[in-house]
Amino acid sequence: MTMPLISVIIPVYNVERYLARCLDSVIQNTYRNLEIICVDDGSKDNSAEKAAKVIEGREHCRLIQQENQGVSMARNNGVAVSKGEYLCFLDADDWWEPAFLEEMSRLIEEFPDSGIYGTNYTLV
Repeated sequence: MTMPLISVIIPVYNVERYLARCLDSVIQNTYRNLEIICVDDGSKDNSAEKAAKVIEGREHCRLIQQENQGVSMARNNGVAVSKGEYLCFLDADDWWEPAFLEEMSRLIEEFPDSGIYGTNYTLV
């Protein structure tokens, strides 16, 4: 089976402190057929600059900047430019385990008619 393209959409708003860990967790994931879309929702801190620095030189990553419109519009605007067959949403103050997307891909393959997939989480 060909690995489907997964679009990871990360709304960003004043999360400079957490953003590098979030982005690194996606970039370091074992699943490789993905695009990462960060949508900066008018952050007042250095979140946009932090995102730009982390994703610099990675052609599968992009940063979109918009006036503050709220997290739902940030997600929707990320979806609008996404190219993936599947969408994954990740908040910028969270992170994934290294094989998270690999596991999602396995679930998609095992249960192709499900339409929506989810996992448990660990509160830190």
